[in-house]
Amino acid sequence: MQNNTKKVSKPGKRQVDFILIIIILVLLSFGLVMVLSASAPSALAETGNSYTYFTKQVIFAVIGLVAMWFVSKIDYRIYKKFYWLIYWFSVGILLLVLIPGLGSESGGANRWLDLGFTQFQPSEITKIGLIIFYAGYLTDHKSDLRSFKKGFIIPLIYLLIPVAIALFIQNHLSVGIVMSAITFVMMLMAGCRLLYFIVSGLILGGGGIAALAIYFTTAGESAGDANFRLGRILNYMDPWQDPTGQGWQTIQSLYAIGSGGVFGVGLGEGKQKYLYVSEPQNDFIFSILAEELGFVGCVVVIILFVLFIWRGIIIAMKAPDMFGSLLATGITTLVMVQVAINIAVVTNTIPNTGMSLPFFSAGGTALIILLAMCGILLNISKAKSKV
Repeated sequence: MQNNTKKVSKPGKRQVDFILIIIILVLLSFGLVMVLSASAPSALAETGNSYTYFTKQVIFAVIGLVAMWFVSKIDYRIYKKFYWLIYWFSVGILLLVLIPGLGSESGGANRWLDLGFTQFQPSEITKIGLIIFYAGYLTDHKSDLRSFKKGFIIPLIYLLIPVAIALFIQNHLSVGIVMSAITFVMMLMAGCRLLYFIVSGLILGGGGIAALAIYFTTAGESAGDANFRLGRILNYMDPWQDPTGQGWQTIQSLYAIGSGGVFGVGLGEGKQKYLYVSEPQNDFIFSILAEELGFVGCVVVIILFVLFIWRGIIIAMKAPDMFGSLLATGITTLVMVQVAINIAVVTNTIPNTGMSLPFFSAGGTALIILLAMCGILLNISKAKSKV
């Protein structure tokens, strides 16, 4: 007798996105190889051991993978219950850099927390905190999103607080740009009117340009921050005007990219990492990749990131609720914006600003948090509507 009983899927679960897992592992492996190649000369000069940075990155990668696995087991819906608490924690942690002995200053920027055994930028935690907050807030206020005041002005006020701290306390323009870009995309995807962004952008953009022009022209020699920002803009327009100063890093990056040609000089054979490109394992690791693996290697990496973004979009579209969809959108946008800014900086397409390349740039805490965010994506990918 034939059994016509249909198998019923377990409520709340579906198959995890294995394609995304493969993409993450490939990007992570590729990144570790490039950290080894890019950091070996600097590590040897600084510590006497060519594998110093690579060893640390491998340890953090393993911790990050464990974090990804653990977070992927946590129902993402639980974050919505605490999104206000997460928001205030994300804002508060930015202020910890003001505590003497805990905040660490470098290069005129106060962006790091020194825990003794490691340093990290609290803004990395703030990014995911804001994503969770806006996913929850926009979901709870979806009926107000077409309103100019309740659906546009009020949500942006909550963004203004961490961005102001990043700009005026941490001197961290790039993280302000990233947080703003993520928020704008999430608001648009939630249902805010595009017209509000266009009109406000034109007004604020024009006013901002005028204010910056006045600021830069009236600031004296004592206005170090103004001179610093202006120097970066002038360096972007013509890095060869100061080839041994502010233009050095950009010029060496362009030399590395130009030397790579189509197929590169070979993995490990690059010359610019030999104390020409400063800290080549960090923000400018893409230029070392371009030198050693050429145009073909760059295209492969960009395709991998495009595939990551594609899977993120698919997960957002298939999410069982608005909160999950916005959460996946925010995480995917974060990776997309950081990749775009990093590559634009190393190719001198935009002025230089500190921005790491996800999965590639050396940095333990940033890598762990990134992989934990990937765990959230994986959890959303296997979630179904609750019955």
